[in-house]
Amino acid sequence: MTANDPFHRFDRSARKHSRPRYCFWMLAVLAIVISTNSALAQRSRESDAFLNQQRGVRDQIWEQIDREMPATQKVDFDFGGNYSFNLFLYDDGIDSSRTLRRNDLRLWARMAFDQGAHEIYARARLSFLDFNTGDSYDGNDDDWNGPNLERGYYQFDLKRAMRAYANREIDFNLKAKIGRDLVEFGTGLALSDILDHVAVTYSDSEWELTGLAGKTVGSSQDFDLTRPTSRTRRAVFGTQLRYLGFEKHRPFAYVLWQSDHNHETRPTPLQDYDYDSVYVGLGSTGELTKNLFYSTEWVYEGGRSYGHRDFYKRDVIKAWAFDIELEYLFDVPKRPRVSAEYIFASGDPDRLASPTDASGGNRGDMRDSSFVGLGYRDTGLSFAPRLSNVHIWRMGGSFFPLAGDPTFDRLELGTNWFLYWKNRRDGAVSDPTADMQSGYLGWEMDYYASWAITTDLSWTARYGLFFPGDAFSDQSSRSFFLTGMTWSF
Repeated sequence: MTANDPFHRFDRSARKHSRPRYCFWMLAVLAIVISTNSALAQRSRESDAFLNQQRGVRDQIWEQIDREMPATQKVDFDFGGNYSFNLFLYDDGIDSSRTLRRNDLRLWARMAFDQGAHEIYARARLSFLDFNTGDSYDGNDDDWNGPNLERGYYQFDLKRAMRAYANREIDFNLKAKIGRDLVEFGTGLALSDILDHVAVTYSDSEWELTGLAGKTVGSSQDFDLTRPTSRTRRAVFGTQLRYLGFEKHRPFAYVLWQSDHNHETRPTPLQDYDYDSVYVGLGSTGELTKNLFYSTEWVYEGGRSYGHRDFYKRDVIKAWAFDIELEYLFDVPKRPRVSAEYIFASGDPDRLASPTDASGGNRGDMRDSSFVGLGYRDTGLSFAPRLSNVHIWRMGGSFFPLAGDPTFDRLELGTNWFLYWKNRRDGAVSDPTADMQSGYLGWEMDYYASWAITTDLSWTARYGLFFPGDAFSDQSSRSFFLTGMTWSF
């Protein structure tokens, strides 16, 4: 990605590709590995903060893999992989210290033919999680996870097909994708998740229209952590319209439906859990002036949910969320950039134990105003709250201090500072140790270093320190430290 691309930060489909290789038998081997036991992943009950921390590391690795994928017009087949090792040292407010060593092996293969009219892609992951004794969340300190299908899909491109089969150029396109992949509507505030899905996208010079039908991956963690289930089953349907006619702006609008099909493994007396929701979103991404980029999204959530100790009546969901981000890139050799962001997700004052769970959730009235989505935002390294019942202000910056140096040209240093506040001071947030009825949650400072040592080897280190506010009876600061290496091959 380059600083001259006005959508480099917000259009994640823009990738640089390289490294063609040819070896067809690897695709068959990979297919066998993927299919062995992707449905057997063990479920655990990690905290929301832990899940967000793992998501941040995962997305960083994914971006690196995507950059290495070959361009369709250059190669018919390619394969590769990477191994990453990450060490986590952190406090979560429950245990004074936890230590985790995470090993991930990923193998991917991709086939494109007929000038890219057809594309098949698969990526498998095998992980080994090694906690210090007693530090894991489920009592299993050493755990293999996988092999699992992380991504895998087939995609058809009508424009490329017309070029390949009829030697004809058309002024519109139709893409169809079926399989498992990251799906994001808008900027990802309501939906940014891995789904098994079918997506059809029509586009021309001015409009892009996407239709989606999918379901959550069964081994993924559900947002209701109190529900006794063995697999996550939520159906997601939606449509999004994006306008492409402006030179430097991409406004969008969408509607999403989420239908709960989870099944309890054991009955819970006087408690039902179903949560069915609909999301209506508006927003835009683009460039305000030269080198000043923006992203904004507003989401309204409606639907029906069950509150605490409810099984015979359902509450009405009326919630909303908002996000706006600005980023400025400086045209100087060290490539500094600064950014500011505000995130809001509504809460409910009657949710005294959890902003997302049914058990311990809404009580006292028939209205549930706590926002619960399938989206993602960076909400800090240490505190890492879920987007519900929070105001979050963030300011950050980064630069390449040794730009131009043959060895350290791609060493980036950066920082982010967060301020957290409740929307409803009496309501709960995702961290259960916030046990006081106060709106002030605290603040956090994060620092990071990322170094692409070679084209195949990278290193990262991240440190976050959270200072609890008046909403916590325990005022002890919490630290989070991560360091890791990734080797691509």
